[in-house]
Amino acid sequence: MKVRRGRVTAPVSITGQISGLGAGLHGFHVHQYGDLSQGCASAGGHFNPFGKNHGAPSDEERHIGDLGNIEAGQNGVANINIVDHQLRLCGPLSIVGRAIVIHANQDDLGRGGNEESLRTGNAGARVGCCVIGAAAQ
Repeated sequence: MKVRRGRVTAPVSITGQISGLGAGLHGFHVHQYGDLSQGCASAGGHFNPFGKNHGAPSDEERHIGDLGNIEAGQNGVANINIVDHQLRLCGPLSIVGRAIVIHANQDDLGRGGNEESLRTGNAGARVGCCVIGAAAQ
């Protein structure tokens, strides 16, 4: 992580392992709220403070929360190792306190040719979620 003029800048790394998924690709996004009071449904939409269209992690036109897809093997396990240059861990664009949501379907990265693709990537139902937190040291 780089520090520039007292502010922490990207990249941010996300690593881990998720089990219990169906085999294949699943949309993986940061959602606006860390509210799981109604399960994953209360996490709001993708974290998108600049009002951009949905896209791939490498696209300039994307939600900050657009992290693409994770892939689960036949055993239902996905190993995650993502490095992203738009995520922040502090300041007004921080993802701390927001939610990670895993979707049932593959994210089409905004290339599906319809309105839903530009909003959600047609990634389907929310099958897992968690609140992003900071560990005390």
